[in-house]
Amino acid sequence: MKKDTFGPGEPCWIDCGTDLTKGPSFYADLFGWTIVGLGEEAGGYAMAMLGDSPVAGFGPQQSPGRPYWSVYFHTDDVTKTSELVASSGGTVLMAPMEVMDAGHMAVFADPSGAAFSIWQPTQHAGFGEINAPGTYCWAELTTTDLDAAKRFYGNVFGFATKASDDDTMAYVEFQRDGESIGGMMLPPQAAPDMPPFWGVYFAVEDADATVAKAVALGGSTMVEPMDIPPGRFAVCTDSVGAVFNVIALATP
Repeated sequence: MKKDTFGPGEPCWIDCGTDLTKGPSFYADLFGWTIVGLGEEAGGYAMAMLGDSPVAGFGPQQSPGRPYWSVYFHTDDVTKTSELVASSGGTVLMAPMEVMDAGHMAVFADPSGAAFSIWQPTQHAGFGEINAPGTYCWAELTTTDLDAAKRFYGNVFGFATKASDDDTMAYVEFQRDGESIGGMMLPPQAAPDMPPFWGVYFAVEDADATVAKAVALGGSTMVEPMDIPPGRFAVCTDSVGAVFNVIALATP
C-alpha cells in the first residue's frame, strides 16, 4: 500500500550498509527495484525505487563485519529522542545530524547492543510504499532479554507490547495506538552471547520462488521456507552476506 506519513516510533525507512558495487544490484534483480544514485554530495548513497515509490536505501558500509540492514524509526524531534535513548540506558553511536535537505537522523544501540536509527523528515518522509511485493513489511528485534527491550523501547517510543500465543518461542509485538508495528523474539535455544539485532522483512508473492531466485543470484538460505501464522517466510543472505527475511503474507 502507498504510504507517506508515519507516527512517532513507526518504522519509516530501511537501508543497507554494503558493497555498493554488488549489494544494490542483487536486490534490483530480486525485487525489480530501480537503483538511483544521489551523487557524490550524498556520499555514495543510493535510493531503491519500486515504480515511483522509494522503498529502501544503500550506503557504504560503516562498520566491520558482514553488510547489514538498518531500521529507522520516525520521530518528530530527533534531539528529544536522543535524550530519551541516553536516559533509558542506550548508547548514542551517531549524534543527531542533518542529512542535506532530506531530514535529520541519529544512530543508537539499545542496552543489549542492538543498533537502530531514528529519522525526523524534512523532504524525505520515508517509505513510499509498504506491504506490497518487493517492499518492506515488518521489523523484528532478535534479543536475549525481552523484558529489558520492553522497558527500553517503551520509554523511548512509548510502545505498548502484546505477547504472542506461539508456544514454540517467546514472541512479543510492539504496538502503537493498538496497531502492531514490529516485533521481537527470543529464539529457541539462543546462545547467551548471541548478539542482538534488528532484522527486516520484505513481502513477496511466493516465498519459495523468491528464495530460489536469491540463491541463483548468489545469495544463500539460512532458514528454508516454512509456514508461520502470518504467512510463509524464509531467512536469506544476499550476494555479499547481508541477512534479510522474505514472507508471502497470508493476509495481503
